[in-house]
Amino acid sequence: MFRLRSIVRVRLASLVAAAVAAVALTAVEPAPQAAHAAACTGTSGVTVVVDFAALGGGVQVACALGDPATGVAALQGAGFTVTGTSRWGLAFVCRINGKPTAATDPCVNTPPATAYWSYWHAPAGGSWSYSSSGASGYNPAPGSVEGWAFGAGAAPSIAAP
Repeated sequence: MFRLRSIVRVRLASLVAAAVAAVALTAVEPAPQAAHAAACTGTSGVTVVVDFAALGGGVQVACALGDPATGVAALQGAGFTVTGTSRWGLAFVCRINGKPTAATDPCVNTPPATAYWSYWHAPAGGSWSYSSSGASGYNPAPGSVEGWAFGAGAAPSIAAP
């Protein structure tokens, strides 16, 4: 009889622990909204344009839904992976989606002036303006467009959607 009570207690404790874990998981901050592989509609989010042309790729456009707090958050919210420098972190974006490669730039310090990710803003359908502030300190408005282009500071090669 004692052994049966012990087994019941252990199983009951396991069930309680599982229930507590399930409640804890639902209380965690919700997952970020999924990015859309196209420009945002209206003010549903911030459109992000990344121009990989100088690195042998094309141009990708995606939507960071909602109201990202920074340009880096918009870039990440649009589904791009971002790597900063060892010295400055994300204050200097060194890689987007693994480009340029570590063999090209080890991302230790600031990238050279001839080979970096330049950061741009535009209203939807408007003209690109070079950012006067860094992406980690800029708060893009929903409905706006963020642009990134690799090279010596040229704007993205497509018009802001």
